[in-house]
Amino acid sequence: MSFSLPDLPYAYDALGPYMSAETLEFHHDKHHQAYVTNGNKLLEGSGLEGKSLEEIVKESFGKNQPLFNNAGQHFNHIHFWKWMKPNGGGKSLPGKLQAAVDSDLGGYDKFREDFLAAGAGQFGSGWAWLTLKDGKLAVTKTANGENPLVHGGTPLLGVDVWEHSYYIDYRNARPKYLEAWFDNLVNWEYVAELHEAAS
Repeated sequence: MSFSLPDLPYAYDALGPYMSAETLEFHHDKHHQAYVTNGNKLLEGSGLEGKSLEEIVKESFGKNQPLFNNAGQHFNHIHFWKWMKPNGGGKSLPGKLQAAVDSDLGGYDKFREDFLAAGAGQFGSGWAWLTLKDGKLAVTKTANGENPLVHGGTPLLGVDVWEHSYYIDYRNARPKYLEAWFDNLVNWEYVAELHEAAS
């Protein structure tokens, strides 16, 4: 399969004031486009051309770092755009997801606290995740373009803590970005959909 840049599921200015149109234009049109362009070049002759994106991510990890970097980030960003929506966030999670958060993570408030801490505590570029692994939810973090797929888990929610994700709007205040993102942008319906599919 070749990689292609998906359209954003909302207008560039739809996530304001928490994420600006300028951030989305740079992040989606420039950064994500670069992962797609470079990933397609690196895919040629890799022996993984006919595989699904998930397979390419898993099979290039630790073996073909340049391809992995671009394929991993392409995978992460395809979901990142869907993990946000206008008027997102809020504490009322869809039923089964809420039950799993309660039983596996100690409830919404504890989950929120741990997720924000994972994002703030990721040194340098990377991601914080809500992962399903061995039938249980866990909060994890990864460096650079890594994601739970390569560690035996399924990503259900991820926040990008590369500086290009927040610097235009929040400068160096990553914790402030994470709070605004979690409380106002998360598309819990999409998280619940992924949880349902993976359970």
